[in-house]
Amino acid sequence: MKAVIIEDEKKNRVQLKSLLVKHCKQVRLIGEAADADEGIKMIKEINPDLIFLDIQMPHQSGFDMLAALGEYNFEVIFVTGYDQYGVQAIKFSALDYLLKPVKPDELIKAVTKAETKKRKKQTHEQIINLLSVVNNSRKTEHRIALPMMKEIRFISPDEIIRCESANNYTQFYLQNGEKLLVSKGIYAYDEMLKDYHFIRCHQSHLVNRIFIKSLLKEDTIFELLLKDGSHIPVSRLKIDMVKEELIK
Repeated sequence: MKAVIIEDEKKNRVQLKSLLVKHCKQVRLIGEAADADEGIKMIKEINPDLIFLDIQMPHQSGFDMLAALGEYNFEVIFVTGYDQYGVQAIKFSALDYLLKPVKPDELIKAVTKAETKKRKKQTHEQIINLLSVVNNSRKTEHRIALPMMKEIRFISPDEIIRCESANNYTQFYLQNGEKLLVSKGIYAYDEMLKDYHFIRCHQSHLVNRIFIKSLLKEDTIFELLLKDGSHIPVSRLKIDMVKEELIK
């Protein structure tokens, strides 16, 4: 894979180049840039397969650079020194990121995933979705990317009734009756959807609060009755939290 690094700090470029040479033989580094303007020019001239993109750079962010490009015929792995800035939007779009200082095992995993995705040609829509989430403060217009075996679906959180753990996968139940088996564990969506009125009522269940009809109790057992008729268990450890969420 032909790759470029777009990163404003030279020491970070040097470190990443060293790791790529040592651990990712399939990657051929063909260019580097220190800011977004240089990056845009280089991408248009070189047409890389993969870019390593710093999020925070002088004058323009990595997100600004992508917005200016408009076309995305490459895979992107974001590199950031912050665990918060932009990371939620990246996760929401099922894209990859690395935290500085970059760890070899995480780099290898991200590059391997980029190789697989390059063959499927899915990244353009994911980047479009990322920029929409970054630039749109209205959460009702956000869409979450759900990676499945043969495609990536983009769904509004408001369309999701609930999520159920299926070992290392998650089953999504949608308002239109569809069921989607997604290739990530439920723990990933617990974090992503917590700001969209979802409640982790049980180790295996994540529920959209707007679809909850009532909280039922029989003896010491609690469960949620949803508007679609589903009965979802509530663990004893989470019952107080669930009650607090329901009265908000």
